[in-house]
Amino acid sequence: MATKITYTQQGDYLLPDLKSPEQPKVEIGIWGRRHLKYIEHYRPILYTNLLTSCKLTAYLADIDKQAEDMFFRLVNQLAKQEGVTEQLKADNQMQWVRKMNNIYNQATEIVNSELIFA
Repeated sequence: MATKITYTQQGDYLLPDLKSPEQPKVEIGIWGRRHLKYIEHYRPILYTNLLTSCKLTAYLADIDKQAEDMFFRLVNQLAKQEGVTEQLKADNQMQWVRKMNNIYNQATEIVNSELIFA
């Protein structure tokens, strides 16, 4: 079975009308979007290879899932290490909020350095 190729005139040249196949519609979260910006800017060859091989969406979805899992695992581990409990939340909400914000920031930095911007 032959595939018919169509062409478009661009000045003196006939250029083939090429389309990449549709990639699956997957919702990419914040981690995947951050990684996308990183590879577009700092790893253009990787970005182009993933895009042209139609693997970009699946790759970003995988990175997003890994990063989200890592983030929540780190938050739980750091909260346990710091002694941040539901009892502290009930007794002193402001201290609990300060500690949890610090833990979220630490976990975000670790995920960014080890997975997103690596």
